Amino acid sequence: MSPTVQPFLMFQDGVGPDALDFYVSVFPGSVVEEVELYGPAGPGPQGTIKTARFTIGGQSVMCSDSFIKHAFTFTPSFSFFVTCASPAEVDRLAAVLGEGGGVLMPPGNYGFSPWFAWVSDRFGVSWQLNVGED
Repeated sequence: MSPTVQPFLMFQDGVGPDALDFYVSVFPGSVVEEVELYGPAGPGPQGTIKTARFTIGGQSVMCSDSFIKHAFTFTPSFSFFVTCASPAEVDRLAAVLGEGGGVLMPPGNYGFSPWFAWVSDRFGVSWQLNVGED
């Protein structure tokens, strides 16, 4: 069997369920494939995500809520690259995903793309939004 590779997002402070709900609401056709929550026996806080798998934009993604506090979190060095059909779609996604997060590159023409934006969302995940070429 060949190895499989997919992104894995590790959330902290129990925000995993909120992030999962947010992502599938932003991208049409997204779906939560499976979710396993911690129960009363732990080891994580009850109701937080032990493991989950969801699909956004055709990409399968795994995630969990870490109950272990780490000295790191997400950085923009890992980002989801989203190819959009129009500048309006880039603008919409930049506004929705960037709300409560940060703007790394506001929507604009940077020469390498007719319309591009780079934002981090309120959970710290980074998104590069680009108008695809015909």
